[in-house]
Amino acid sequence: MLFFSYFKDLVGREVTVELKNDLAIRGTLHSVDQYLNIKLENTRVVDQDKYPHMLSVRNCFIRGSVVRYVLLPPEGVDIEILHDATRREARGG
Repeated sequence: MLFFSYFKDLVGREVTVELKNDLAIRGTLHSVDQYLNIKLENTRVVDQDKYPHMLSVRNCFIRGSVVRYVLLPPEGVDIEILHDATRREARGG
């Protein structure tokens, strides 16, 4: 639940999601659920030459099990909040 809570705070920010098939999609995080399924809006493909068929996609739903990485904007990462949340989770509450 640690990551789910963290991603909920990033709704409305731009993120890049890299999938296990090497496709990277950048867009505005619209929603995320407890399975880390992600809905992006205003999407664009990072490598447009490699994936030209994805140019017309503007909104997408990404199943959490196919996500390799989620790249966050540097200003969206608050290290202290992550440290505190990790400590709380390690203590079991």
